[in-house]
Amino acid sequence: MKTAAIIVAAGSGTRAGGSVPKQFAPLAGKPMLKHSFDAMTSHPDVDTVLVVIGAGQEDALRAVLGDVDFLIGGATRRESVANGLAVIGDADRVLIHDAARPFLAHAVIDRLLAALETHEGAIPGLPVADTLVSASGASVPRDGLVRVQTPQAFRATAIRQAHAAWPEDQEATDDAQMLRALGMDVTVVEGCAMLEKVTHPADFAAAEARFGAQMRVRTAQGYDVHRFAEGEELWLGGVLVPHSKGLSGHSDADVALHAITDALLGTIGAGDIGMHFPPSDPQWRGQRSAKFLEHAASLVAAAGGVIDFIDLTIICEAPKIGPHREAIRASIAAILQLPIGRISVKATTTERLGFTGRGEGMAAQAIATIRIAEGE
Repeated sequence: MKTAAIIVAAGSGTRAGGSVPKQFAPLAGKPMLKHSFDAMTSHPDVDTVLVVIGAGQEDALRAVLGDVDFLIGGATRRESVANGLAVIGDADRVLIHDAARPFLAHAVIDRLLAALETHEGAIPGLPVADTLVSASGASVPRDGLVRVQTPQAFRATAIRQAHAAWPEDQEATDDAQMLRALGMDVTVVEGCAMLEKVTHPADFAAAEARFGAQMRVRTAQGYDVHRFAEGEELWLGGVLVPHSKGLSGHSDADVALHAITDALLGTIGAGDIGMHFPPSDPQWRGQRSAKFLEHAASLVAAAGGVIDFIDLTIICEAPKIGPHREAIRASIAAILQLPIGRISVKATTTERLGFTGRGEGMAAQAIATIRIAEGE
C-alpha cells in the first residue's frame, strides 16, 4: 500500500499577522510548516510528501525545507487539494493535512491508516467539552459531536472521485464532507489536543505554551574511538582536516559525528549507531557520517523531540583542533539545521597517556540535550 501525504500550505496567513505567511513563521524552534513536514517524512508508512504553496512562495519554501516536492495551489483550499491529488501518482492512500496544525504525532497517522482498512475515509476528532448554544441562545446537544482535525485520510480512488463530483461553485468545509456527499463511509478516530489550529496571533502564543508544557529535558552521552591508519583521510565533524594520517573505519570514520549520533540516539532510547548502520553491511563502506547524524536527528524529530544543544569533546594529541574548531561547529550546525550557538566543540589531550596519548588513534565524547514530549 503506497501512501502519499499532501500538506496544504498555500494560504497568505494574513489573519496571523507578521511579516511572512504563518506557515513559514517560527514556532517552537522552527518554521511552522517544518513541524508537520518532518512528522510526515519520518513516518515509516508515508512514501511521498507533497507541499502545496501559494504563488510567489517558492523561495520561502526552499529556505524552510530545501529542495522538496511542491506545487502551486489554487484560489481555494479545495482547488489546492485537487491540484495535489492530480500529481501524487499511483498512491493507494492519501493523507491531507493543513500546515496550520503543526504538532502532528505519529500515533495519529497510525490510527488513520489503520482505519482505512475498513473505511473509505478517516478523520481525527476530539469530543466537544464546552456547552453549545445556537445564535438564538437555545442549547445544542453535544452527544455525538466532535471537533474535526487534520490530517484526514482517504483511499485515493475515493477522494479523487469525491473531488471530481463536487460542484465547482460550492466550497466544502473539509475533504471528508465531499466523501460523505457520495454516500461513502468516513469514520472518526481519536485526535490529539496538540493538533489545535494556529490561525490568529494569539494562537501562536497558545501553541508555544502547549508545546512547552508537554516537553521534558533529556540528555544522553555518546563515545567513539577510531585508530589512525596510513593512507586515510581525517574527517572530524564533517570537515576534512589535513594530517599525516587518517582514521580507519567502515565508513569515513568521523569519530566526532559518530559520538554525536550515539548521543542523539540515546536521548530517545534508539540504540547505537551500529544497530542502524551495521559495519557488516557493505552499503555503508566509505559512507559520509553526516548521513548517520541526519538519520539520528530525524528519529528525534519523529519522536517529537527538539535538539537544544550538542557538546562535543575531541580527545587527541594531534592534530591541533583549535584552527578547525569553528569550521567543525559550523559543519555540525548545518547537518543538524541548528544555530551555531547551540554547538560546542572542545578538545583535550590525555597528557600522552593511553592510546590517544601514544598517537594510535582518536576518541570523541558528546552530550546531547533535547526536549521531548512527556510520555513519548
